[in-house]
Amino acid sequence: MTEDAQGPVDAGAPQTPDRVLDAGALRALAHPIRVRIYDILSQYGPQTASSLAERLGESSGSTSYHLRALAAQDLIREMPDRGTARERWWERPRGSVSLHNPSATRTPSGRAASQIVLTETLNRRHEQLMEFALGGLDADAPDGWEDAAVISTATTRLTPEQLTELVASVASLVDDYVRRHRDQTGEGVRPVTIRTDMFPLPE
Repeated sequence: MTEDAQGPVDAGAPQTPDRVLDAGALRALAHPIRVRIYDILSQYGPQTASSLAERLGESSGSTSYHLRALAAQDLIREMPDRGTARERWWERPRGSVSLHNPSATRTPSGRAASQIVLTETLNRRHEQLMEFALGGLDADAPDGWEDAAVISTATTRLTPEQLTELVASVASLVDDYVRRHRDQTGEGVRPVTIRTDMFPLPE
């Protein structure tokens, strides 16, 4: 599984990730609040401890503690040119990150950390999907968004080689859109999550 700095977790992306998380990084990320902080920074861009606390319903002291733990493993970084002595801004560096690292899961602690990160990441993905599917967008969202969005599933029969080709084609299209539009601002622009799940089913 890989994650891009401006998007959600994507399963099966064929490109070589910019970073494969080692055991130390996985252990640092293996906490529900830290996974959510990492996800918010990926989807919404730079935040402060206070803005994260408001989003998460936590205290700013708690979010500050978790931010420092993530920064210690270079999962996020401070933005000194934007912050002040009282309000520090944090960002997640751009680039794809892989959560899959067999060498990091050879020990019980590494496996446990990897399972926590994966579980919390997928829980967060499901939570966002259900919020949109059942509740839609906020009341003041402009018209057109719900008609533009899609939740879709298809099934076919493929060989491993064909699945690899399909994954590469979809990933290439998504990567192109992300590169061209991730810095877009202005009226009518908001974060959009793009998810890809392609995997074989049992016979």
